[in-house]
Order: sequence, then structure tokens, then C-alpha cells
Amino acid sequence: MSDEGDQEEAINCLIDALRWDSKNGWALLMMGNIFAKFKDDVPTAMKYYDQALAANSNDYISIVNIGYLLYEQNKLEEAKKYFWEALKINSNYPNTHFALGMIAEMEADLQSAFYSTIQAIKLNKNKDVLYQNSVKQAFDIAKKITETDTGKKIFREYRYKLEYLGDRKIDIIQDEEIPTAAKFEFAENYNRETHIVKYKPSYPAVEHLIMHELVHLDFVIEARKGELNQLFISTQDHKTEFLKELEPTIRKFNKMGISEKALADYCTKLFDGLNSQIFNTPIDLFIENFLYNEFAELRPFQFISLYNMVQEGLKALTDKKIVELSPKDIISKSKVYNIVNAIQFKELYGFDFIKDFNASPIELKHATGFYDEYLQYKEDKEPAEEYELVLHWAEDLKLDKNFELINETEYRTKRLDIDNLLSSIEKDPYDLESKDPYKQKEMDKFQKSQEQIGLNMAVAMFMVDALQFFEGKPKEEIKKIAFEIAMQGTQGYRPDKDDYRINSIKDKKFSGYHILAYYYVSWSLAIPEMVSQLNLPYEAEYKMALTMFNKSDK
Repeated sequence: MSDEGDQEEAINCLIDALRWDSKNGWALLMMGNIFAKFKDDVPTAMKYYDQALAANSNDYISIVNIGYLLYEQNKLEEAKKYFWEALKINSNYPNTHFALGMIAEMEADLQSAFYSTIQAIKLNKNKDVLYQNSVKQAFDIAKKITETDTGKKIFREYRYKLEYLGDRKIDIIQDEEIPTAAKFEFAENYNRETHIVKYKPSYPAVEHLIMHELVHLDFVIEARKGELNQLFISTQDHKTEFLKELEPTIRKFNKMGISEKALADYCTKLFDGLNSQIFNTPIDLFIENFLYNEFAELRPFQFISLYNMVQEGLKALTDKKIVELSPKDIISKSKVYNIVNAIQFKELYGFDFIKDFNASPIELKHATGFYDEYLQYKEDKEPAEEYELVLHWAEDLKLDKNFELINETEYRTKRLDIDNLLSSIEKDPYDLESKDPYKQKEMDKFQKSQEQIGLNMAVAMFMVDALQFFEGKPKEEIKKIAFEIAMQGTQGYRPDKDDYRINSIKDKKFSGYHILAYYYVSWSLAIPEMVSQLNLPYEAEYKMALTMFNKSDK
């Protein structure tokens, strides 16, 4: 009857229903609706609503509906009471968060409005009308916040802190000519006294870009305290190797009449762009997580900025012309790195663009595997651990030939004294006596993991294989192989990798434990006095392998 416009008759019917059952939640709710919506008697409506709430204390949907009715009557304080009550019952109902976002925006509490709206997006599993409205509301609120001075205040305070911690001035300047949205120029790399953050002012929410670059410095300052910081070095030799794999693409472009200069520029951009992803993607995950948790007021800036970057990546990797002309292998690996970023954006802000990349199962497997590895580090990351992921992911994608990671302290010391560098190479060409803290940290972790395993039967069996391989070979030949394994292993061998190759041993592919077994055995046979310096905890495995080998020889 209420729907037909006869409110008095509807009230009479509801009164009759309440005489039969005074705790009829539906009847109490309808009475409240009539008094609030049609009689503009909110105090009376509130009495009925409170009784309805008492009768159906777990009916959060009805409670939210009450809140919406009060919101429509511009009774914001009364509406909030019901929305907060609904949240206590079920904090995962997106409608409640959306409504709280609307009210907070009306009250000019934009940070709270943004938080609530993002919660509505993250909790909404359907691309329904509420989701679309939540997305629009999130962008509207974020835009309002980014037009304030909030971001500038945040990065200025953070810059002053880092200037104190790093004992260097930091300049922040606009530069539309840089190849990326923003970049950090370390003073040490440019032989000057001042660090510089450069950014493109044409990008949205540039305050986030500036903060992102400043966190790079923060991480470096922490890593330098323990002399753990690493430098990403990519030389012309690395580029030459990269170009060899581009030969089919280069030939195709030659046939199309592309000029040599244009082709050279294209190849350079591919090489530099891919290297940028190799180095930055793992580190950026830690940076964005740090920003999200440490600078809550920056989140609207971060949201708009990351959204823009994900969209740029999508456009570049799904544009038909780009995909047709670019090397498939590079597109595939670039896609993996971009999907990793998209996974984090989904986790932080609820927007899911992962399917839009049209990734293959293997690409998705790589990306999700990388993100899972990041999650293992995320909560208790120690200084410089991000470099482990840089190397691991590059190795898994077979991109580790593009660069080297070099300990910064050793690199800068050696550059200052080239004579010492040459002397150290002559004295320790296989890096057995290196004091590199990063490598020592990696070795300590490796040895600890091996202690937990106990006697490693896989290594022992691989050692038997090595003993059989080296049987009858001259000591000098074994020594040559030992040196080659050591030289290749100066950056460390990973037990979980399975595609190592040694030039001296043709047509044989080694897993991580397999190559470690050959490493230990070759040195034990050819240079036994130096075995202890390998820091490989396989003495017991070698003794067992010798016993098994000698028995099989009889």
C-alpha cells in the first residue's frame, strides 16, 4: 500500500502486524521508512529503525538500507550511525564502504572518503553499477586531493630527512626530455655534490613520482650502512650480446627500408627499456609497498600515478602494430614484468587489469611466481635484499646476460685505484677471497639452508657423476674446468636453477646442485689445498661420494 501512495493505510496494516509480533523486523523497518521518507519525521523513524535493528541485529543489508534512506534525507550523522553498525556485522559489504565514502566527501574529509571508496572497489567482486560508481567516485576524490598541496608537503619533508641522513643536498627539477616519467641521478655517478630528482611535469600526480625516486635513495642509504648496496652495470659487451638475438628483427626492418640510424635508436631503446624493467620492477614493488604503508596521505597520488603507468604498459604491450613489429621474446618478458606491477596495483587498490594483458599461461606463471617470491620478502625485508630478486628474476627469464650487479663499495674503491684492481685480479681471479658483504650475506644464507637439509643425497649422487667424468683426465685439464666453473660462479650459483652450462664440458646442462657438485669435486681433485675457501658445506657428501665411487669401481 505504501508503494501505491496510501501511507495511512500502510501504517494501519503495519500496526496490526506489530500487534501480532512486536519484534517483526520487517514491519518495524517499513514503519521507519514511511516516517522518514513520506512524513519527514526522522525522530519517529529513528525509533522504529532502532527497534528493527534490535529485532534483526545481524541483518546488515537492511541496516545499510536504513542508512541510505537517512542519507537521502540529508541526515548524515544518523545515517553514519547505521553504516558503522553494519560494518561491525560485516566489514566486507562494499555498499557500506561506498556510502561512508559519499558522506565523507560531503563532509570534506577527502582522505577518509578515498579510503572508504577504495575499500568498496577492493571488496566488490562484480563489475556492477556499484563498482562503476565506486571507480568514478575514487577518481573524483583523488583528483580533488591531488589539486591540493598535500603531496608537495609530503615530499618536501621526506627530502629534508634524506638530505640529513645522506649528508647531501637533493634538487628536484622538471625535465620533459628524460626517457621515463621520473629518474634519480645519484651525485656519485655524475661527479657532483648534489643528488637530482628529475620528473616530467606533464604526468599526473607527479608528487608520487618524486616520492618514488626519493625512496630509491632511502633504500640505498640503508644498504650503504652495511656496504651492501649494488650497482646495475650494463656495458657495450652486454648490448652486443643482446643485439645478436635481435638479428631476425633487424633483418626484417632492413627489408622494410628502415634507416640505419632509426634502427640503431630502436635497438637502443629496446635494450635500455628492458634493462630498466629488469632493475626497477622488483625494487619498485618494495618502494610502492613502503609508500602505501608509510605515507597514507599520498595514496590518492599513488593511485592515479600507478593507474596511469599500468595503462601505459597495457597500451604498449597490446597495441597490434607494436606487437607485430617487436621481437616476440622481448614482448613476452616485458609483459611478465608489467603483469607483476598489475598484480600489486590490484592488491593495493582493487583494480584488476591482469587479464587485459592477454598473457600466455607461462607468462602468468612467471609473473605470479615472481610476485609470490616478493611476498616472501615483503614483511621483513632487510637492506639490499631487493637486489636478490633483480638477479633471480632476470636469471629465470634468461636476461641476466644484459647486466652485472656489482657491490658499490668495491666498485668505487677499485675505480679509485686501478693498480689495486689489477693486483686483486692477479691474486684472486676466481673471487675466492672476496670480502663483498653482499656475497658473504648470500653465502651465509646458503650455508644455513644446507645445514637445515643435513646430508644432501642429491649432491652426493652428482659428485659420483663428477668423479666418473673426471676419472682418467689429466690434472691440468681438471684444473682448467675447475677454474672455469669458479669464474662463472663469481656471481653465485643458485641450487634451484637448472640450465647452467660449462664451455669445457660440451653438450651437458647442469642444475644448481649438479654444478655445485662438479665445482667441489673438480677443486678437490685439482687444487685440494684451496677447497676450504670455496665455502661449500659438502665435506660429508664428498666422503660419501668417494665411498660410493670406489665401491662401484671394484
